[in-house]
Order: sequence, then C-alpha cells, then structure tokens
Amino acid sequence: MDIGLFIPISAFNATAEFLRVLGPAVEERGFESIWVPEHVVLFDEYESEYPYSPDGRFPGGGDIGLLDPLTALNYLAAVTDRVRLGTAICLVPQRNPVYTAKQVADLDVLSGGRAEFGIGIGWLREEFDVLNVPFANRGRRTDEYLEVMKSLWTEETSSFSGDLYQLNPCRMYPKPVQSPHPPIRVGGESDAAMRRAARFGQGWFTFNRTPDEFPGALERLDRELAAAGRSRSADFTVTACPYFNPVTPETVEAYHAAGLDRLIVVCFAFGRDDLLTTLDQLVADVLEPARKLS
Repeated sequence: MDIGLFIPISAFNATAEFLRVLGPAVEERGFESIWVPEHVVLFDEYESEYPYSPDGRFPGGGDIGLLDPLTALNYLAAVTDRVRLGTAICLVPQRNPVYTAKQVADLDVLSGGRAEFGIGIGWLREEFDVLNVPFANRGRRTDEYLEVMKSLWTEETSSFSGDLYQLNPCRMYPKPVQSPHPPIRVGGESDAAMRRAARFGQGWFTFNRTPDEFPGALERLDRELAAAGRSRSADFTVTACPYFNPVTPETVEAYHAAGLDRLIVVCFAFGRDDLLTTLDQLVADVLEPARKLS
C-alpha cells in the first residue's frame, strides 16, 4: 500500500519558499505522492452543504484561498524527481476541458510522467455561479469533458461531438508522457461516482471513509466495474484519504487489510519548521507501519 500526502496550499502557505521545502522533504522521506485540492473562490456564507463534515460546513472561511492545483504541482515538479503529483480533486465541470487537458498534459511532460489526475464534479453551487457555469447536469458535463480530454491526449487530430460540448478537429501537443494518458482517479462517494470511475477511470478516490466502511463500498465498486466489463486489477486502484478521521499504526493496518492500494494522509503545515516536524511524525505513524506490511 502506497502512502501519499494531501497538502492544502492555501493563503497561509502559498509561497515559493514553502513549496521548495515541501517537495524535496516529502521525497527524501519516501512518500509516494503529493495531492492538492482545488477551489478557485470560497465564501464566508453559502447554502451548499459540504459532504465531508457533520455540520455541512467547509473547514475554513472565504479567506483561506487555495493555490490553483496544477500551478502548484508544476512548481513541485521542478523541485522533485520521483514523487507523483496529483489533484485531489480537480473540479472538472467548472473548467474549460481544453485548457484543463493542456495543463494536465504539460504537468505530465514537465514532471517526466508523474501526473495523477484526481477528478470530481464539485459540491459548491455558489462557486459554479461565480464562474457562470450551470450547477445542474455537472455529472453529465464531467463525462463529456473527460471524453474531450482523452481525445486531446491520445489522438493526433482530436474532435468530439456531445450534447454539452463540441470540439472541432484540432491538434494539441505535446502529448502526455504517460500512455495512453495520466491516470484518472475519480473521486466521490455516490453510485454515480463509482460508475464514472468504472467507465472513465484508472481508479476510485474516496474521502473521509473509515476502514470498516470499505467492504460494502468495494462491493458496490466491484458491481459497477463488472457492469463496465472491468475488475479491480493492475490498471485500477483504490485510493483513500481518511481526511477528518485519525490515522494510527493500527488504522494503517486496517486500511491495508481492507484492500486499499494507496492511503493519502492529511498534512497541515504553514511554514518550514512545522512542515518538517509534521512530516517526521507522519513517517513514524503512517509510513513506517505501512512499510512493515509490504
């Protein structure tokens, strides 16, 4: 089971100095991947319900601000050599799919084939409103946008005709290093998210789930994969971020026993010293216990 880190790059740590320390420090300690979240704007007041907290509120106010994930990951690509670099989660239906495809491909090229494309449909209606993008049908829009991006990544001349997006014949280069394209890790807890993972993805990315919640979830996932003529195997991985749930050596063992391929643990840090202290603690609590299981 691989161990990666979920690291929000917010208004409190979004500096070049922090990223220059972060990348090498994570790599030197042997973590497998770095994952960063996305919100282009946030709000002090909103009616939408955040799906990963009991009170439905996002952890932080409108002033926390998040660095664009693909910008942050491209910077990290320049100061690392081995660690994989992932979005957790890129809000696909909010974005123009051609620009997103370009940014992901460029990240893959500049990192030497280390991009991980974690995607989701979004939950914050108010953010869609600010972007002048319909909140309704965002799942269907995500599916079409993924088709557009896959065409741009894999075809010499790309095109797509859908109900929500038309891509006239065009050519996008350079292509991603990874073949056929950077792995798509579909995030979400619903049956629809699992169907999307089975249809489009190379993996499922789940948040805030405890080890004992996995047997039923994986049964649902296996049904969706079977319906798509697939199965959990070398080309499909299960990634989980415990998020608000505590992670101890015992829970690491339980996640491993549940059948996870990758565990992404939260790393909150706002400067060099607390970053290094937090990373060392995560090595002791998570990374070393995981190594003993392999």
